[in-house]
Amino acid sequence: MRLKNLFLLILLTHTFILNAQQRKEIRIPDIPGYVTLKCDFHIHTVFSDGSVWPTVRVEEAWLEGLDAISITDHIEYLPHSADIIADHNRSYEIALPLAESKNIILIQGTEITRDMPPGHLNALFIKNANLLDRENVNDALREAKSQGAFIIWNHPGWKNQQPDTTLWWEEHTILRQNNLLHGIEVVNETSYYPEALIWANTKNLTIFGNSDIHSPINMQYDLIRSHRPMTLVFAKERTKSSIKEALIGHRTVIYFDNKLIGKARYLELLFFESISINNLPMNLKNQDSKSVLITNNSDIDYDLELAQPSIGFECPEKIKLKAHHSSLIELTGNSDEVNNMKNLRMVYSVTNMITEPEMALNVTFEITNR
Repeated sequence: MRLKNLFLLILLTHTFILNAQQRKEIRIPDIPGYVTLKCDFHIHTVFSDGSVWPTVRVEEAWLEGLDAISITDHIEYLPHSADIIADHNRSYEIALPLAESKNIILIQGTEITRDMPPGHLNALFIKNANLLDRENVNDALREAKSQGAFIIWNHPGWKNQQPDTTLWWEEHTILRQNNLLHGIEVVNETSYYPEALIWANTKNLTIFGNSDIHSPINMQYDLIRSHRPMTLVFAKERTKSSIKEALIGHRTVIYFDNKLIGKARYLELLFFESISINNLPMNLKNQDSKSVLITNNSDIDYDLELAQPSIGFECPEKIKLKAHHSSLIELTGNSDEVNNMKNLRMVYSVTNMITEPEMALNVTFEITNR
């Protein structure tokens, strides 16, 4: 009986390990000329104020389907320092071998942790975090710049630092003028900062959506039904250098809670690469009803609302293109004008694709009629 129980225990343990190593694939399409990389550039470990070992962050990223991460442990805030004594590069050094074995791109980073202004800033693509341990924040940022860092302003609307109003400070203008600030978190954890999106658009900053995770990832997010916030990077290749080049070129979109936030040109490309349309001639006539089949091949449910009336025919006021489903969209001719129309034009607003605060992406469908 003991042998049987031991065998069952081994079998269950083996099954658990196999199940635990099943990687979730995030299905968001590439766009023409670029690969779409799923990234999280703001995470913590026990080497600052996180609660997991660095290799756990790599395992989490692999299981959730990410391509790249940056461990950004604080320089100035080390609550576990009585138990963990190491320099500021150690979390990266521990995580790197596992990241390489699992084909996760690990970008060396750190978080410069100061009061407002300028607040907390992540320095990505650094070479030695120890050299950023400076008393003066500007000295730390200049050292990061000398190492080729890409610097982002973290959680600009964090209530602990900006409790009443999310402000852009004069200090941030000076950092921008001196090439010491390149990006901004529009989404951090579960918070969306519309002011940051405005600043990104007006001040030419790259937008980011990051988890800023401290606890185990599955304690913060329901990974079965949802996902962590992440930055989609449109890179020329799946390499560290291509990610940096894309960040410098502002080629990012934020994926957050079934929403996509970013520039219209990238959102539109993502949308039309996500769907396929059965575009056979419909031969729609006045008073006829015909259906067009639209298939959504991505992980994202797209919510559409009619942005302007169609000419010669009627179409639904609202459409939900569910992820990995096909939808029949019914069109009804309402004038003789439709009888001779070569194409049927529908303009919809994709309400969960955000280009600016309170502004969604408009897309135009051209359906073949004749």
